[in-house]
Amino acid sequence: MTAIAQFRQRIRPEWIDYNGHLSEAYYVLVFGFATDALMKQVWLGEAYRARTRCSLYTVEAHIRYLREVPAGAELAITTRVIGSDAKKLRACHEMTVGGVLVATEEILGVHVDTEQGRGVPFPDHVSRRLGELEENAPAYAGRSVAL
Repeated sequence: MTAIAQFRQRIRPEWIDYNGHLSEAYYVLVFGFATDALMKQVWLGEAYRARTRCSLYTVEAHIRYLREVPAGAELAITTRVIGSDAKKLRACHEMTVGGVLVATEEILGVHVDTEQGRGVPFPDHVSRRLGELEENAPAYAGRSVAL
């Protein structure tokens, strides 16, 4: 297994809601930035998209909001690749502040040819890289929302 570099983001003042903590939508934004960082590390970044007209589309996501995030906090997002096949990638992002887990996101991404508008296989070198990065799924992965 080869480690994925941790993504970091400082909370911007305009991201703070009327309750004085990070607004719900900005968790999604920051997790999206972490997905972009993952894409770059597995050779699916901007240059790849421009050259091939292919990209990774998130088709499903599950977020758990575990703790409030205060203004000015420095977020660290650790990403785990927990599965992949010919066209799909399953990953988990773990957001921490000062080493405390504050939120998680599990995503399912599909490798899409943007001109054809459909899923296509990853290039071989990307598939190999995803396999090198694959880890066991954390305990929270695969959960659904229920009362």
